[in-house]
Amino acid sequence: MKKRLSPKFLLALTLFSLIGQIAWVVENMYLNVFIYNMFSADAGAISLMVGASAVSAAVTTVFIGALSDKLGKRKVFMCGGYILWGVSILGFTLLRVDILKAVFPFASAAVLGVAFTIALDVIMTFFGSSANDAAFNAWLTDSTSEASRGTAEGINAMMPLVAILAVFGGFMAFDLTLPRSWTVIFIIIGIVVILVGILGFFIIKEPKLEPAKEGYFKTVIYGFLPSTIKKSPALYLYLGGFIIFNIAIQIFMPYLIIYYERSLGMENYVFIMAPAIIIASVATVLFGKLYDKRGFTLSSSISIGLLALGFLTLFIFKHTAPVFIGSLLMMCGYLAGMAVFGAKIRDLTPLGKAGMLQGVRIFSQVLVPGVVGPYIGKLVLTGAEQIENSDGTYSFLPNEFIFLAALITTVILAIYLITLFIIKRKKDIKKEPR
Repeated sequence: MKKRLSPKFLLALTLFSLIGQIAWVVENMYLNVFIYNMFSADAGAISLMVGASAVSAAVTTVFIGALSDKLGKRKVFMCGGYILWGVSILGFTLLRVDILKAVFPFASAAVLGVAFTIALDVIMTFFGSSANDAAFNAWLTDSTSEASRGTAEGINAMMPLVAILAVFGGFMAFDLTLPRSWTVIFIIIGIVVILVGILGFFIIKEPKLEPAKEGYFKTVIYGFLPSTIKKSPALYLYLGGFIIFNIAIQIFMPYLIIYYERSLGMENYVFIMAPAIIIASVATVLFGKLYDKRGFTLSSSISIGLLALGFLTLFIFKHTAPVFIGSLLMMCGYLAGMAVFGAKIRDLTPLGKAGMLQGVRIFSQVLVPGVVGPYIGKLVLTGAEQIENSDGTYSFLPNEFIFLAALITTVILAIYLITLFIIKRKKDIKKEPR
């Protein structure tokens, strides 16, 4: 395969990755703010929403990824999925206290708001995961080679930070305590996602794939069969590390914006975070290139070290300057780690099996971390300080112990990877001629 990535491929990669990540940022970071501000959701409700979304993402990716392999098609799932994803985002415009009170006058608008937000999030995740987690990620694997995968994955892994920057900057124009602000936000995001899906039909090149010969059910369970694990043990060992990595991220991520804005009182957190995001975005691309040149061991060691330093700094300090430094280190480590783990997992994915194995990848990236991480966060925040809202309801304030829990998890990850490196080195030594 060619080492050089074509301009058309790069355009499709950038658009689908960026816009998909913008939609995920709104869901993963700001839907928590939406349900917190609009319906006074507690940590339990936020944990439930993240967990339900993670289950939806995993199940969807398993079945749709396998279906795309069975049919030998990626493009229709990517483009059609983005269109339906955008439509589902528009559905959130109906989740307002005034609308809920008008339709259900004898029920609690806050309780209904929480329930409907969780339900609609699950539906939105189904379409988003079909398009992005299953089809887009399989397409990216199919369309790159080992010579270019680190570079492509660096661009892909950079997009979450670019998306955060775009969302932070765009949301500055809105008062997120007002329902009408959220209505405008959901309309804009929904329409943009729909337009990208339509554009994709014209710019995406369908990979040359042979439809899977196995029956559909076998393609669904392929990634979970003992025989598959036996064929690719290294893939599953690195997926295990990816699980621990993402658990560390999910412990604090659902509460990050609330922590900045409410707990630290940083109303200008966008101005503080923007430079950190820009620097981290550049660093992520460089880590992708470092992976291509030096491999996983060095690039992952540096990224995990940065992540741990970021967590430690955010746990200890609460003033603006050190919070900026801690956020920068954390984001550099987070996105660099995503890039190098993503590239390694793609390198270890057998040819022609990308769709079937997207379910396994999403279990390690979303399902297990999305259930375990927020649950740990909820336990850490048990007994957190409560504040009274203007309407007489109470909301919790996340505290710095979410970063301590994330740091401990990162140390566990480091021990796990060191063990893998030692085992690999011993095997390599045994292979050397005596």
